[in-house]
Amino acid sequence: MSYKMEKFLDGVNSVVWGPAMLALLFGTHLYLTFRLRFIQRHLWKALKLSFRRETEGAGDISHFGALMTALAATIGTGNIVGVATAVSLGGPGAVLWMWLTGVFGIATKYSEALLAIKYRVTAEDGTMAGGPMYALERGMNARWLGLIFAAMTAIAAFGIGNMVQANSIAGLMKESFNIPPWVSGIVVTALTALVILGGIKSIARTCEKLVPFMAVSYVLGCLVLMLFKFETIPGTLALIFQSAFSGQAALGGFAGAGMKEAMRYGVARGLFSNESGMGSAPIVAAAARTKNPVRQALVSSTGTFWDTVVICALTGIVLVNSGHWAEGLKGAALTKAAFSDIPYAGHTILVVGLFTFVFSTILGWSYYGEKAVEYLFGTGAVKYYLWLWVAAVMLGSVGTMPSVWAFADIANAAMAIPNLVSLLALNKVLVSETRRYLWENRLEELGS
Repeated sequence: MSYKMEKFLDGVNSVVWGPAMLALLFGTHLYLTFRLRFIQRHLWKALKLSFRRETEGAGDISHFGALMTALAATIGTGNIVGVATAVSLGGPGAVLWMWLTGVFGIATKYSEALLAIKYRVTAEDGTMAGGPMYALERGMNARWLGLIFAAMTAIAAFGIGNMVQANSIAGLMKESFNIPPWVSGIVVTALTALVILGGIKSIARTCEKLVPFMAVSYVLGCLVLMLFKFETIPGTLALIFQSAFSGQAALGGFAGAGMKEAMRYGVARGLFSNESGMGSAPIVAAAARTKNPVRQALVSSTGTFWDTVVICALTGIVLVNSGHWAEGLKGAALTKAAFSDIPYAGHTILVVGLFTFVFSTILGWSYYGEKAVEYLFGTGAVKYYLWLWVAAVMLGSVGTMPSVWAFADIANAAMAIPNLVSLLALNKVLVSETRRYLWENRLEELGS
């Protein structure tokens, strides 16, 4: 791709993901939080529901399976390298703004899933199909917006959900163990084909095993790092809170960041990490077996809690507490330096975490793209899409893609806008369903 095209895509990306988009996303988080009477207060109930394997209600997979598949797609390099980027550019205060984005984003993730269940349909092959495209078509009578969302989802999936992830794995294996990219590509391609060609049930079964392992092992690694430097944790937390509102003065190799930068990069990385408002996670939420829309919506909302409120926050605390950010280290270099503070095992924990995070993202996004293609062209086109998906994993492993990130981010923005339109336009439906089942304490009832 020519240099001019790269510059053009970067320019478009900076516009579509500028202050207006971030304000729209975060503003929607705030609006839905207050419209739904701070739905976050029901988090404990949502967590208990998320570990059930429902046998009642229509659907293809359990609450837990749907949540794990969504988390597989959501938890990725953004939770590790993305947080490091936020701290590098926005200072320690970015961690607090990222955390707040996750707290308020719970309301948006809840709302997306509720509409996905409310307006889902039974596909030609008997499986469930839902997501923003169906909410736009059936809830707002705006099929043209549904088509735009589905098209952008199918395109974005190949970028951020496939080739970029495969390239990250290949690069990681090359750097860590000197394994040629084509070898990594063959292995990851074969594993991907083995899982996704078995359909959503195969993907969910794999994610139910992979996601808890990768999340728990990574969290334990973060906790070990915090224990190693336990005496500095109180000071680190104080620094994060103080610099979130006052900025951080220059220190060592770190140039310093003001409150504006802390807020900008913290909010941006938080939004990118948990995908609340993107419209991706509700696609798999629609496949869940559930008695009514609110039950699965509560379960889906915990995805943002785990992704940002827990994992991103722990990563941020570890990175700031390490002190390496003050040396001018950025991105992956900062993360690598922080984890190297664990003798012998630190590098291994980071490599395993990145590998599993990235591979799970490929699995989760394959389902999003599959359902988008099904909406556009019918179930007959899905098998061709999945074979293209498998081939793209290999291509991404061995190729160089300087502009794929920018292109994928643009497509993600094109996904988010129609989704946010549906959430705001159908807010009365959200309130009505929430009142019927949650506020009136009728969660055990079978929905219509």
